Amino acid sequence: MSSLVRPTHGRMIGGVCAALARRFGVSATTMRVIFLVSCLLPGPQVLLYIALWILLPGEKRAAGRAAAA
Repeated sequence: MSSLVRPTHGRMIGGVCAALARRFGVSATTMRVIFLVSCLLPGPQVLLYIALWILLPGEKRAAGRAAAA
């Protein structure tokens, strides 16, 4: 499993589904379908997506931090 960072390539909106797909070893399309189906259920899925979009570092920012350390 890789680290949880939003990729710069292969993302649609914020890269959250692509990051989760990469982390868990599934395709990004599968993760997007799972997210869309979960939006049919009651709950804060959109708020969770926005929170992850804000909290997850981008691939470039994470690489910059690793190089600085």
